[in-house]
Amino acid sequence: MARLEYRLFDESKSFPVAYFYERIGKPEIATRMACDYFIKEGKIYEKTSTAIDAGVYVIYVQPAEDEKIVDPTQKPDWKTIRIELREYKEDTDYYPVIHTYEFRDDMEALLHMQSNFLYLYGKEWEKTSAEIDEDRKVYVWYATSKQVGG
Repeated sequence: MARLEYRLFDESKSFPVAYFYERIGKPEIATRMACDYFIKEGKIYEKTSTAIDAGVYVIYVQPAEDEKIVDPTQKPDWKTIRIELREYKEDTDYYPVIHTYEFRDDMEALLHMQSNFLYLYGKEWEKTSAEIDEDRKVYVWYATSKQVGG
């Protein structure tokens, strides 16, 4: 088990710790590092970078001013690793859930989060961004689609 810290990126270079996890598995750390956004306590943060600092895994974040919470009512648990595939559309706040994956294997979830493309329902889905939403206990994979085959 390892320590993970979310540190606030600031120009003064003080990088205060916003959140930390004392005993967290490395596959979960790697999955979180694959996310562009982090949601916790109703706040959205955008990842600026990642690092390893004296054996501590660090994700640097800053408030994401232009982003909005998607579906704040859903409150599942962490019994499985859930990833929502949501369709990303420009100039909208509505990103419909296309499919929900559930994994018991950390590495399978990590591989899905790190993929640039998924193939589902006869379409090629290309990732635009990914997030971990701790408030809803779910990872979200945003993507655009195009028809596959002919």
